Amino acid sequence: MKPDAILRPPFERLWAGQDPFAAVDALHGKVFRELEGRRTFRVEIAGRAYFVKIHHGVGWGEILKNLACLRLPVLGAANEWRAIARLDTLGVGVPSAAAFGQRGANPARLHSFLVTEELAPTVSLEDFCRDWPIAPPPPALKRALIARVADMARRMHEGGVNHRDFYLCHFLLHTHPAPAPGDLRLSIIDLHRAQIRARTPRRWRDKDLAGLYFSALDIGLTRRDRLRFLAAYFDRPWREILSTEAALIAHLEREAARLRQRYLRKYAPPPRHEKEPS
Repeated sequence: MKPDAILRPPFERLWAGQDPFAAVDALHGKVFRELEGRRTFRVEIAGRAYFVKIHHGVGWGEILKNLACLRLPVLGAANEWRAIARLDTLGVGVPSAAAFGQRGANPARLHSFLVTEELAPTVSLEDFCRDWPIAPPPPALKRALIARVADMARRMHEGGVNHRDFYLCHFLLHTHPAPAPGDLRLSIIDLHRAQIRARTPRRWRDKDLAGLYFSALDIGLTRRDRLRFLAAYFDRPWREILSTEAALIAHLEREAARLRQRYLRKYAPPPRHEKEPS
């Protein structure tokens, strides 16, 4: 195995003696995302399913654009590899990483890959909660999910990780055995933009919380449900949260409303114009 790649079973055996970068580039499967310089697809190998992310560099234009906005660019798969490792040590459910590699000296042309085990059977919380407004879940299950998501968010942020795409669609609920209030398994996915530090700055913590709140606006949560989340997140009584975190609550309301308006501008269908009678 070359020093620029880490291979775990079954890839350490299947790719033994091969260039792992050539081996991963030779894989093909159902494509889930394909952008300039990055491709994500699903493959089945040795009886198991995996997601493969291959990066071929973001280019200097993307790097300079990010730096101009005072953002560090995501250059390849290493970011997600590190985020998975950190969250795993924090007790946050994540996909198991089976293979990772990165090579190249030019930051605009880094060649990297990440292979993770598919989490199945699962359903995203976005889909699981979609019909809650018309078909509410058992109260005990809803409260258990709120507490579990809050616990994962707290562990993540206290451990120095912020997600940057922290939405319900990136929480996967394991569905076997069937979800029950006392036995819930959740995992976080799509960590390629995550930031990792010794401590999570409040600004980035609040961005994550606002994104999560925005993604939950239409699933029928009550004000008390939202306070339950914050009480679990801060591990303090919700009545205390009302006074100590009043500024945060107001900020989350504003940010969630702003994100909703931006989403509607970008994705809402154009208005239909009826044809005038002749």
